[in-house]
Amino acid sequence: MIYTILAWVCAGVGLAAFAYRLPDLLRRRHDIALWALCTYFLCSGISFLVDLDLLRLHISAFFGLPNITSLITQVAVVVLTAAQQVVLVYWSAPPDRAPRMARRRVAFFGAALGVLIVASFVVGPVARSETATSTILLSIQHRGYALYMTFYLLICAIGQFETVRLSLRFTAMANRQWLKVGMRTVTVGATLILVYCVTRGIQIAGTRLDYDAAALDPIQWTCGSVGALLQIVGWTIPSWGIHITRARGWLRSYRSYRRLRPLWWALYQASPDIALDPPRSWARDLIPPRDPHYSLYRRVIEIRDGQLMLRTSLSLADFTRVARSLDLPEDPTSPLGEALQVRAVLGRPPEERVARAEQADTSDIPERPPYEDFRDEVDWLTEVASSFDALGARGRAGRIEAGLLPTRSGS
Repeated sequence: MIYTILAWVCAGVGLAAFAYRLPDLLRRRHDIALWALCTYFLCSGISFLVDLDLLRLHISAFFGLPNITSLITQVAVVVLTAAQQVVLVYWSAPPDRAPRMARRRVAFFGAALGVLIVASFVVGPVARSETATSTILLSIQHRGYALYMTFYLLICAIGQFETVRLSLRFTAMANRQWLKVGMRTVTVGATLILVYCVTRGIQIAGTRLDYDAAALDPIQWTCGSVGALLQIVGWTIPSWGIHITRARGWLRSYRSYRRLRPLWWALYQASPDIALDPPRSWARDLIPPRDPHYSLYRRVIEIRDGQLMLRTSLSLADFTRVARSLDLPEDPTSPLGEALQVRAVLGRPPEERVARAEQADTSDIPERPPYEDFRDEVDWLTEVASSFDALGARGRAGRIEAGLLPTRSGS
C-alpha cells in the first residue's frame, strides 16, 4: 500500500515537473541542459507510471508482451540517469568542455541501454505476477535474469555515483541559496538510490547463496522511491524556491508594516502632512494599497518625518523629568527613549506643541544616527513601536503628562 502511494506520488510529481518546465523549453529550444532536465522529469514520471499495478497489466496487454512494463521502466531509468549527467556537466563544467563531456556520457549510457534492451528480450522476466515487485523477486531466482538485473543495477549505480560526485562539486560552486539546497537534495536522493542498488544486489546474490533476502524488499523500494522523489524535488527547487524567499520577504514586510502602525498612527494624527497616501479607513489599512515593501518603506520615512517634526517640542530637561517620574532609563537614544519622547510630546496640547516648536529651531536631545541598512532601521523602529504601546498602557499616559507639569507651570 505504501509503495503504491509512493509510486503514484513520484509519477505525479515527475510529470508535473515536466509540465512546469515545458513552457521554458519551448522558449529556450537551444538550451541543452534544459532539454536534458525535461527529459529527466518525463522519464522519471513514466518509470513509475507504467509500473503501477493499476496500469501495468493493461499496458502489457496492449503491446502483447508480458511484463513489457519492466523493460519500459528500466529504459526510462537509464535515460533519466544519462539526462542527469548532461545537466550536471553543463552546469558545472567549463562551457568549452561541457559538450564533449556530455557526449561521452550519452555514448556510454546509450551503449549500455542498447545491451540492456537486447538482453531483456533474451532473458526477459521469466515469471508473471500481479505486482511489479513480486515479478522481479521471482524472476531473479533464474540465473539469466539475475545477470541481467545485475548489469542494470551496475548502470544505475555508476550513474548515481557520478550524480553524487558532480552534485557535490556543483554545490560548492553554486552562489545561490536555493540552487545549493536543490543540489544537496539531489545528492541525498542519489545516495538513497545507491542504497537501493546495494540492497537489490544483495537480494540477487542471496538467490545464488541460498539466502532469503526478501526482508530487504521494503528497504530497497522505499530507498528507490524516496530517492527518486528527492531528486525530482531537488531539480525543481531552484525554480520555485525563490518564490518562497519572496513570500517570506512579503510576510516579513507586512508584519513590520502592521507592527509600526500604532506609532505611525499617533504621529499621523499629530502631523497629517507626513503621509504621502492618507489612510482611507482602518479596514483598508490592514492590506497595503501597494507592494508591502514599498508601503513599509513609506511608513518608516513617515515615522522619521513625524519624529523630526515633534523633536523641537521637547527639551532634554523635559525628557529627563518624564523619565525620572516613570523610573525609566534617561537614555533618549534607546528604543524606549525614542518612544518616550513621542509619548511626552503627544501628551501636550497641540497649541502648546506648536508654540514650543516655534520657540526652538532645534532640539538639545541627542539623536541616534539612522542605520544604513533599511532592515536594521525597521527592526529598530519596531522596538520603538513596541515601547510606545507599552508606555500607552493604562495609567502610563497620565503619569507622562504629570511629569511635564513643572515645565508647563514655568512656561
